[in-house]
Amino acid sequence: MTPDQEPPQYAVARLRRALAEDPRTAEQGVRVDLRGEQVYLSGDVASEERKHRLDEVVHDIAANLKVHNDVHVVEAQAPVGREELR
Repeated sequence: MTPDQEPPQYAVARLRRALAEDPRTAEQGVRVDLRGEQVYLSGDVASEERKHRLDEVVHDIAANLKVHNDVHVVEAQAPVGREELR
């Protein structure tokens, strides 16, 4: 049974699990919302590549669902100076 044939809550759980367990993504903080035959992804990831990998994983699981990837890229950078604690 594919996510588009399951009850919505099961399809969302399956997609969330795939995004968390697939080595291409390993993302637990991405939110998944299913509306009809459309999947909406939101949250933050560390790189543009990871954002694109989310689409790949969802398409592998549910090829006929349209993906709306609203995930933001938040790149972590090294600190530029010292932090003073008071």
